[in-house]
Amino acid sequence: MQTVVIKRNGKEVDFDKQRIVRAIEKAMKYGSGIYSYQIAVDIAKEIYEECEEKQTDKISIFTIEEKVFNKLIAHGQNDTARAYEAYKAIRTYQRENNTTDKNIMSLVDRTNEVLINENSNKDAILNSTQRDLLAGEISKDIAMRKLIPTHLVQAHRNGAIHIHDMDYILQPMTNCCLINIGDMFENGTVINKKQIKKPRSFQVACTVLTQIIAQIASNQYGGQSVDLRHLAQFLPISYEKYYNTIIEEVQDEEIAKKIATKMTKRELQSGIQTIQYQVNTLLTTNGQAPFVTMFMNIKEGMPYEKEMAMIIEEVLSQRIEGIENAVGVKITPSFPKLVYVLNESTTKGGKYYYLTELAAKCTAKRMYPDYISEKKMSEIYSGNCFSPMGCRSFLPAWKDENGNYKFEGRLNIGVQTLNLPQIAILANKDKNLFYNILEERLKLIREMGMLRYNLLKNQPSDVSPIHWQYGGIARLGQGEKIGKLFLDGYATISVGYIGLHEAVYAMLSESITTKEGHEFALDILNFMKSRADRWKEETRLAFTLYGTPSESTAGRLCEIDAETFGDIEGVTDKGYYTNSYHVTPSEDIDAFSKLKLESQFQTISTGGCISYIEIPNMTNNIEAIETVIDFMYNNITYAEFNTKSDYCQVCGYDGEIMINDDLVWECPQCHNKDMQKMNVVRRTCGYLGENFWSKGRTKDIKDRVMHL
Repeated sequence: MQTVVIKRNGKEVDFDKQRIVRAIEKAMKYGSGIYSYQIAVDIAKEIYEECEEKQTDKISIFTIEEKVFNKLIAHGQNDTARAYEAYKAIRTYQRENNTTDKNIMSLVDRTNEVLINENSNKDAILNSTQRDLLAGEISKDIAMRKLIPTHLVQAHRNGAIHIHDMDYILQPMTNCCLINIGDMFENGTVINKKQIKKPRSFQVACTVLTQIIAQIASNQYGGQSVDLRHLAQFLPISYEKYYNTIIEEVQDEEIAKKIATKMTKRELQSGIQTIQYQVNTLLTTNGQAPFVTMFMNIKEGMPYEKEMAMIIEEVLSQRIEGIENAVGVKITPSFPKLVYVLNESTTKGGKYYYLTELAAKCTAKRMYPDYISEKKMSEIYSGNCFSPMGCRSFLPAWKDENGNYKFEGRLNIGVQTLNLPQIAILANKDKNLFYNILEERLKLIREMGMLRYNLLKNQPSDVSPIHWQYGGIARLGQGEKIGKLFLDGYATISVGYIGLHEAVYAMLSESITTKEGHEFALDILNFMKSRADRWKEETRLAFTLYGTPSESTAGRLCEIDAETFGDIEGVTDKGYYTNSYHVTPSEDIDAFSKLKLESQFQTISTGGCISYIEIPNMTNNIEAIETVIDFMYNNITYAEFNTKSDYCQVCGYDGEIMINDDLVWECPQCHNKDMQKMNVVRRTCGYLGENFWSKGRTKDIKDRVMHL
């Protein structure tokens, strides 16, 4: 007699053992990580035979699911049983409607601390930000129920992986990019259906730049970068305009030159101030200031060399000065992020070392700029030195049809992150099992990356004209599909990872700073990179290994694992996982050793990386910062300094505002705990953050030790 299964919709189908096998396999692969095909087969066979023995003619899907769960427990597969239950719960959720009510109401009444503190650059109290967060919750819900396969949603919920920016997957939006600002200046662009021609002064160029930045930010969800060398050409234009006007009046060449130079410098100051004010006061449709990076690279012999030096000096000088807060006190602005290139012209003995000395003063006071070593970067990226896309995402070298390297006008289409500590916990110190689980989990990362590509590839250029039609990325025709711009290495898909330190510690009971721990960490990264490289050959899509910054992910994944596996010393007991490949924040290590050690990880994590050192107030010891900068030039591609830049609006204290034992920010002088009455800026994930942080990230910040 053939047993019939009654499905959820009442439809009757023949009993199929393979359906049970496949369901258990999914729970093993995407949930527990402990895979045994034979156990799945045995359970399916046992359930089928029980139906045969009892001559069961009909059985409901709910009864089968209950039997599967009990059989998994009986076979000692407790973790898989939990994963199986979670999978069923997700499938039930995907069939529901009105699933966002609770989250939306908790946002409106501001009781959902997880969502409110998820992004330290979004002030969730503001109406404009709340609209973005509300839309994001609905978009995320639809994406999980309608777009993303159940097993990937399960993997995300169980903390096996983290699918970033899930609130934007529903829309045809991409992640971060290098704006082709040179093309947009030279050939013009269109903003809000209005044509913008090539600027005819430095001030106008700066204004146009901020408008482009705002438009780009409103049509993507990641960071963007601008090379400041493209502004340099406009200073001579302004100078000539002033000179020609003045010479008509004074008819004295020397006086005209002197006045024109003075007026040009004044315009330079005004233009840079425009950028800084605009970027920090604009709110994009994402409910936040644009995540923008300014790339500063000067060398002898470059076009507009003198003008570029003037621009960099002004940018650094204004950043040192700071921006006034609501009570008129100069504080550290979060944006634009500044990246300064170290090369032969800007290191000791170079023509522009005076700019590096100014950069060191700026770092001591305002944390930025971050530093890229042209010397080390060119060793990894085929002789090239270029800006990260926003915070830390780097492109692979790519040549156009003329054989010229091109970086501006390229982009990333999304990040998905692997939870390395969870794999190590499941492997229980068995390296073979660790790599087997890692292999399976990487397949999830690949599948999610392919899903992003497939959702975007057939979208028309009309979805974001500033990107696809008017020069930001390309100049496609109306209705032309954007997918061709993602192929053959032009765009990237990020294979992210978090908690390399905790994974190594869970496996070896050693830090990544020990010889054995360091070697194992390198092996893990090389394994992941080899898979990313293989996928590129298979798909024509540039999967790149990316050290995830994990602002809120660090706490989320650790909390999931702590709930599942309990507090594991050195792994889940801290309340957060360490960013990417970093030495864990609480470990005592000097600045030079940390940078040297992490530099080896940067040569593998070429799709995204940045290292930091934590320093005390160094405003009276700039020489020490210069010494570290010199070390960076010779030893590491991309690094930054973390210091403190705080202000209490109640008592005027301008030292470090502390995190107390209750994880509450507290002024050490007057004990003010009102976060609306203090300015606190910390390095969050490569960017600076000023709207406070998630619980996990706050614990990370509290644990940080000094490296200098």
